[in-house]
Amino acid sequence: MTASTGRGLLHLAAALDLPGAYDPQPYTELVRLAERGALDFVTLGDSFGRPGPDALAVLARLAPVTGRVGLVPTVTTTHTEPFHLQAAVATLDWVSRGRAGWRIEVSQGEQEARLFGRRDAAPPEALWREATDVAEAATRLWDSWEDDAEIRDTSTGRFIDRDKLHYVDFQGATFSVKGPSIVPRSPQGHPVIVVDATDPHARDTAARYADVALVRAAGPAQSAALRTELRTAAAAHGRDPDTLRVLAALAVDLGEGEYAAEPGHGGGGPRPSPYGPLYRGGPVDLAELIAAWHSSGAADGFHLTPVEPRRDLERLVNGTVALLQYRGLFRTFYPGSTLREHLGLARPANRYALVGDPS
Repeated sequence: MTASTGRGLLHLAAALDLPGAYDPQPYTELVRLAERGALDFVTLGDSFGRPGPDALAVLARLAPVTGRVGLVPTVTTTHTEPFHLQAAVATLDWVSRGRAGWRIEVSQGEQEARLFGRRDAAPPEALWREATDVAEAATRLWDSWEDDAEIRDTSTGRFIDRDKLHYVDFQGATFSVKGPSIVPRSPQGHPVIVVDATDPHARDTAARYADVALVRAAGPAQSAALRTELRTAAAAHGRDPDTLRVLAALAVDLGEGEYAAEPGHGGGGPRPSPYGPLYRGGPVDLAELIAAWHSSGAADGFHLTPVEPRRDLERLVNGTVALLQYRGLFRTFYPGSTLREHLGLARPANRYALVGDPS
């Protein structure tokens, strides 16, 4: 297993979105297919504005039937309780034995606000400021149990060392959380945070908290510029920019089989579409596009959304991924067991164990 020249390991992820599907079987087939291709993770979209099963619950159902691939549901920070949200994501990390992520999203529009009736719709800049607060509260709550807080001493009846549980006492603009969490610190310490940073309002949240940032770019130059912007912002927030993975988000239509990409697609770059930047062509040309963008430093990898989920994911794994593996550009097996290991990211140290309660 080798990496493309000078750019670290190539990372690949795919969306599992199946509009109108409620039965677990099609989701199971797709996630197992993604795992067979050794993809870093799969995502499952969700929002309050469309019908469908709860993304986090679906991936919790899929965790026991998979063993390595990362599982990243979309969970909105708007109209939800931050304490419950972080506990649910941490539980997914336990259920999957360290393969959970959380794709942060906000809920815009009056129609979605009326579903809850708690408050009016807010502008995107306010919603993403709140999302930043939720991410901060979540990471504190994930640290509120030290790794060895559980004693489980049956002879004394002590389950927890209460000196190793911590109040987080977080006060945000729209909520406050005292803590500690009800869920022990999970296998990854912090489940992986994913943010679509295409919207400028989301970029500060991504720079501060994302382990993986997604960007929808029309070409490699735009993708590289967004990657540089996010890494620079991460450094300004005191982060090591090498702890941020920036993936180009691309819809893929592999219905053309092995034929060359349509003009304007393939190596010439994706075209705009209702799905965002779209590649339409064959698996071989897609592999060339991925290799070229990655080797040039335009992205650390790709998040790919199949236009036809079963057909395109199968051609992606059996064609594109297989070719990248043959060329030594992508892994042929999972060297670790957690999503952080797939991404080459360290398990975060517990802030309270290191320095005590910062408050």
